[in-house]
Amino acid sequence: MNHLFRENLRQLRNNSDVIVPDDAIFKLPEKVLQFGTGAFLRGLADYAIDKANRQGIFNGRIVVVKSTSEGDLKAFDRQNNLYTICTRGIQEGKPVEENIICSSISRVLSARSQWSLVLDLARNPAISIVISNTTELGIQLIQDDIYQWPPISFPGKLLAFLYARYVAFGGSPDYGVVIIPTELISDNGTKLESIVLELAHRNGLESNFIDWLEQSNSFCNSLVDRIVPGKPDEATKKEMEEELGYEDDLMIITEHYHLWAIEGNESVKKKLSFSEAGSGVIIEPDIELYKELKLRLLNGGHTLGGGLAHLCGFTTVVEAMGNRFFAAYLSNLMENEIASAIPYPLDLKTARNFGRLVLDRFRNHHIQHKWLNITSNYSAKILSRVMPVFVQYDKQFQTNPDYITFGFAAYIYFMKSVKKNGDKYYGLFNGNYYLIQDNKAAYFYQKWLIVSLPEMVHAILKDPFIWGKDLTKTGVIEESVVLYLESIKTNGAMAALKAFMGNMEYA
Repeated sequence: MNHLFRENLRQLRNNSDVIVPDDAIFKLPEKVLQFGTGAFLRGLADYAIDKANRQGIFNGRIVVVKSTSEGDLKAFDRQNNLYTICTRGIQEGKPVEENIICSSISRVLSARSQWSLVLDLARNPAISIVISNTTELGIQLIQDDIYQWPPISFPGKLLAFLYARYVAFGGSPDYGVVIIPTELISDNGTKLESIVLELAHRNGLESNFIDWLEQSNSFCNSLVDRIVPGKPDEATKKEMEEELGYEDDLMIITEHYHLWAIEGNESVKKKLSFSEAGSGVIIEPDIELYKELKLRLLNGGHTLGGGLAHLCGFTTVVEAMGNRFFAAYLSNLMENEIASAIPYPLDLKTARNFGRLVLDRFRNHHIQHKWLNITSNYSAKILSRVMPVFVQYDKQFQTNPDYITFGFAAYIYFMKSVKKNGDKYYGLFNGNYYLIQDNKAAYFYQKWLIVSLPEMVHAILKDPFIWGKDLTKTGVIEESVVLYLESIKTNGAMAALKAFMGNMEYA
């Protein structure tokens, strides 16, 4: 069986099980610069652009920059940057399946070894869009030199590209770009712009460039919503390859549902013409409603369920949803606490309807979304997704949100390291070590050395290093956290969850 690559597309066009790109697509100009090769961007942004190209709307391809040192580019080179997107889901009560060979990526460049080629793109007048997904940690202010080869941070790399573009076109306002970060932080575009501007000042760049940066470029806040677990397991991959008739090392699975909400005016909308290809891409002046619903219910539900599900022995989201205790926990968490305390003016019915849609998506048996992947950057997710709801709930009801508190206690226990190997920290469950993928892992390793659980919880809640504030003054009841944590530690997470749900049922 051959690998997927451009030369065998013609014979694949006879296969009704997969949508194959036309030859004309490979002649389209490069219009988009994308920072990030991960499955998420390939399953949402690159999917949306590919869909538009197939409809003859956007007519542009993407140059992707790989910024991290992990992995290599061999699979992209071998497959001519082609890969299969397998969508599986439910639409209006009926199963939906679709296999698409995505051809929106023209090249993949390594920032480390091909930085000159990245900067060459600044001189391409057709490049009008920059997209990024560098995780929540990517949009941070780090002292950076834009003349390094390459700069250290993503904002530093972006600034270097924008400055090269400013120089190439003499500061013409016609060559500004639309920048769309998709990192899961509030006001991601606004924050990225402020960091880039600060770095411009720190690098001593001229005032005319800074004016051009502010006036000729659009940094758009955006919201992304699609479950993209990524590469299928080996058994599923082999089964799909047998069905499709080729091998694909870049194949990804996504749910059918997708939403990409971008905050922008008519000028931005004109440049992002790929939004016309379907209802999944929304460009509006205010996307706060979409952001809050998704961030609090989908992401917040995932986050509060992440550590708990792993400690209960569940590997994937759909597996956990098959357990009546966990499914009831997540349902009550989302419908009775999160939906009631979203810090944005919206009616409860809208929030609960969205929550039920999310729960249906969690039950999609085609999506093997792993809980351990969801716990990556766990502390940052708790801070950005959960704490605003916790504070709002306390303010609104003057009482402690029990389900949120229980999930928070499970998070603290999940962060308990029992082994350190270099700068990596590992927890232990059921005799197996798991990597704690969190930049606060060392912090929790030290805190768990405190013998007394009440003293440890108090130290964690009061520490502004992790929360930016003293949580004991925001409605978090220490005694409840300690109680649930003690139950998890003594009885195990599954038994603790059953006891918790039993107490809530008769409360």
